[in-house]
Amino acid sequence: MVKQRRNRRIIGAFDWRFHGQIQAEDLTEDAGLRWRMWLRWITASALAVAAGLPVEAGDPSGQTLATGVVFHDANRNGLRDDGEAGLPDVLVSNQVEVVKTDRDGRWQLMVGDDATIFVIKPRGWMTSVDPVTQLPRFYYTHKPAGSPKLEHTGVAPTGPLPDSIDFPLHPREEPDRFQAIFFGDTQSRNDAEIEYMAHDVIEELVGTQAAFGVTLGDIVFDNLTIYDHHNRTVALVGIPWYNVIGNHDMNYDAPTDIHSDETFESVYGPSYYSFNHGPTHFVVLDNVHWVGTTPLKRGQYHGEFGSRQLEFVNNDLALVSEGQLVVLLMHIPLSSVRDREALYRLIETRPYTLSVAAHTHSQRHEFISREDGWRGAKPHHHFVNVTVCGSWWGGAPDEYGIPHALTSDGVPNGYSIITFDGHEASIVYQAARRSPDYQMNIFAPYEIRSADAATTEVVVNVFAGSSKSTVEMRFGSAGRWTPMRHELRPDPHLERLKALEKVEPKPAGRELPAPQQSTHIWTAKLPPNPPVGVHFISVRTTDMYGQTYTAQRVIRITP
Repeated sequence: MVKQRRNRRIIGAFDWRFHGQIQAEDLTEDAGLRWRMWLRWITASALAVAAGLPVEAGDPSGQTLATGVVFHDANRNGLRDDGEAGLPDVLVSNQVEVVKTDRDGRWQLMVGDDATIFVIKPRGWMTSVDPVTQLPRFYYTHKPAGSPKLEHTGVAPTGPLPDSIDFPLHPREEPDRFQAIFFGDTQSRNDAEIEYMAHDVIEELVGTQAAFGVTLGDIVFDNLTIYDHHNRTVALVGIPWYNVIGNHDMNYDAPTDIHSDETFESVYGPSYYSFNHGPTHFVVLDNVHWVGTTPLKRGQYHGEFGSRQLEFVNNDLALVSEGQLVVLLMHIPLSSVRDREALYRLIETRPYTLSVAAHTHSQRHEFISREDGWRGAKPHHHFVNVTVCGSWWGGAPDEYGIPHALTSDGVPNGYSIITFDGHEASIVYQAARRSPDYQMNIFAPYEIRSADAATTEVVVNVFAGSSKSTVEMRFGSAGRWTPMRHELRPDPHLERLKALEKVEPKPAGRELPAPQQSTHIWTAKLPPNPPVGVHFISVRTTDMYGQTYTAQRVIRITP
């Protein structure tokens, strides 16, 4: 039998509160649940061994039965008041198992002494949200002794497991079509860089109609003491904001991966979880695996999901309709994750999937095919999101003191707005403090001799372009549209800026990254012998979603 206790834990908007008592008969432990936990752990371990993956600690012996209720928080005070009914068929997880609430809204799960329990937000319902930070409060962290002593503060001791851990939900309209905002690495080092983010990005998003936002990891740059300033700043956008853990959000003094997210957990909750909005199912993943410092080497990380997290994904998706769009959110792109093929096996039979990452401080669309171990009927679309901090706030400051922060593939810093509509998702790139129409940069000489035009190259960086984009160019208003050639090469504008850093005196600002091969460059030659005068070059592009953008560049033709 589970030992009875007198407190009930409510997952509310601000804190955990006591509320009433629970009857002894409701606390009867289901012995079968413990047996199922053993079977799941043994099965997961066998699968890990067969796949050549490490077996993670997860022996469920000594675990305790946690119980609670998911309820309709009619007055939205975060407490279960008299008359507030339990909600049936809502999913709850301990980060491995996923269970449904019964007809009275009750659930039960086995947990150890370092566990997070969370409700998987169903469509048409919303969890509590902190009014100051706009962070969703959908979880309960169970760490009776708290986090181990680390440089940055972790979770305070939570004490004994409460008799009832209750999750409040309130109704919210969620149409099939909605938008969400995606930030790649905001990655501020200090308060000053949070101010860059505030003036460069946050101000223009205030009042957005997007349903929620997501930061795809590297929320800060190792300085975990500025989480609160960051969160309060992002909260000004005015919408719920979810967060993914990145390699710069970890506790570097943790000896192993299991305690590398203690500070993140204390602020944001579980490092992996899922939720629904409208008809879309979102799975937030932690693919940053920390290998702690030893006497022989310093700590380091690599991309890995791990067998325990993959078991959660398997259990979670088993309760998601095959017809739903499933969107996976992570920090490190899939191409750099060691056990990515184990994830592929869990999603490749689904007709509608999308995954989004960040980390590289560049932007690209990847279409994962059989060459990378994917076995699905069609390639999987993996999108690497632009970063808010661009190149770590590198480059010369503008007239407002904000660095231009051009990324290593020549993309201005910014963010993405993704529209979800049933089975479809379309992505729009938005450069910080620029018009929505600013989607490319045309690189060409200011002037050129007419006789040299035919050998003069025009280079276009279509910031959110992909192998599925079409790009065309024409010279003058009467010229014909001709296709441009897609090439893998560095952005010439960034190469020029980088070359200037070698000139004395150096430009102001932190150094830019070395130019890398950009996946969204197109080239073409000017027409031969154009007439002398001032003309413009036009470029138009249509992306995989049918969205068309145009841009012009003025050029002077001399005799």
